[in-house]
Amino acid sequence: MELTIKRAEKLKSKPDDANLGFGTLFTDHMFNMDYDTEKGWHSPRIEPYAHFEMDPATMFLHYGQAVFEGLKAYRTESGNIQLFRPQENIKRLNRSCRRLCIPEVDEDFALDAMKQLIALEQDWVPSAPETSLYIRPNIIAMDPFLGVRSSYTYRFYIILSPVGVYYPEGFNPVKILVTSDYVRAVRGGVGEAKTPANYAASLLAGEEAHKAGYTQVLWLDGVEQKYLEEVGSMNIFFVIDDEIITPELNGSILPGITRKSVLELAKHWGEKASERQISIDELMNAHASGKLKEVFGAGTAAVISPVGQIKYGDKVITIADNQVGPVAKKYYKAITDIQYGKAEDPMGWIVPVS
Repeated sequence: MELTIKRAEKLKSKPDDANLGFGTLFTDHMFNMDYDTEKGWHSPRIEPYAHFEMDPATMFLHYGQAVFEGLKAYRTESGNIQLFRPQENIKRLNRSCRRLCIPEVDEDFALDAMKQLIALEQDWVPSAPETSLYIRPNIIAMDPFLGVRSSYTYRFYIILSPVGVYYPEGFNPVKILVTSDYVRAVRGGVGEAKTPANYAASLLAGEEAHKAGYTQVLWLDGVEQKYLEEVGSMNIFFVIDDEIITPELNGSILPGITRKSVLELAKHWGEKASERQISIDELMNAHASGKLKEVFGAGTAAVISPVGQIKYGDKVITIADNQVGPVAKKYYKAITDIQYGKAEDPMGWIVPVS
């Protein structure tokens, strides 16, 4: 396929790097590509950022057949632009496609199109500390049809957004609430796919957590409501004694790329890390016995997010005196230094754009 490029006639004003929020500003151009059963994926193009025109019966709007990804482009101190493990995001996009009955994309072509879009929009990549260009690939079902089936037509698009830190707290401990009133996903469902329904299912619990003064919800498993799974926007890690523990992937947990990076760095450094079931009771007992040293989240948006307080039922525990622990600090620095080109990349994770 040949990628065509149509440039915008009028460009937007670039935002001030010092005042970036998250996900509110968008660049001048976007990538679009279409699918139908006769042509397959076709007509790949970079064109001016614009609204979609949709039939009110478009299947995505009614049945939620859609998948998406999230990754970032980083500007190094020398001014170069680079991506962090983008192949993993595109592989995960295709895994989500398989679960949602969406045709898979050619991974090499998708990465090349992404790089060309970012290269065109390179002036949008901010340079202030802890800023980046957020990349959002989406695939949505486009048939105008109200029957329940998988669509025959799709739109794959990529949009870009210059962003600052995800949490207002920055790299400081956040407070999370363990809920037993709601479940996000169950094994055999779509919990391991990056699809809008997973996030819609988390909204009510998230709103209630915010009203109670907590940043995020820590989900329990959907069957026994006993085992810890993940936080709304990130995977979760616990440091108990000298071991780093994260809940094992069981079909209802999103296989995070930052999560994978933490585990691979731990192995590279010879540190003790495991993926296994961990119950809320084990966590509370570890805190009571003084064995719980740290808790932190891992995800694309915040990279590493220390957790300073957890509430479960009527119990509130404080972790590491509500300070950033040495393990979270170490992994945050290691990953972000690789992302921003401040350190060598011993893992081969970086893909240059320019």
